[in-house]
Amino acid sequence: MTKIVGGCLCGAVRYRAEANTKPAMTGVCHCRDCQKQTGSSFSILIAVPKGTIHFEGEPLASFETKSGDGRSVLRRFCPKCGSPIASVVEATPRLDWIKAGTLDDTSWLQPQVNMWCETAQPWINICEDIPRFPRNPPMKP
Repeated sequence: MTKIVGGCLCGAVRYRAEANTKPAMTGVCHCRDCQKQTGSSFSILIAVPKGTIHFEGEPLASFETKSGDGRSVLRRFCPKCGSPIASVVEATPRLDWIKAGTLDDTSWLQPQVNMWCETAQPWINICEDIPRFPRNPPMKP
């Protein structure tokens, strides 16, 4: 069974999904903002239905950016250690996005899509076994 439980590096922020919450999608985002936020080449995210994640501990700090298509992305992180925790993405109003690296157990993760591949680092080998999109993948309304 998938358990969506996790927290930040210092332990000041913890989160837990409601019972039986299943990810709507697991994706690898190659956008420049995710690269800058993670200090790496991409970010692995899980999308869950909005409102199913409950946070405890320190209130999350936020920083708003505009995605490559001009829509708002609210990036939420621990105010003590800076660990990126979640994103609220205007392009997906029914979903919340959790940074997969903050999960306590990542053994079940299996990315289903690569997104924003048009800004992927040229030296990254993107898996050919899962769909690739130049920007956001099509989402159900």
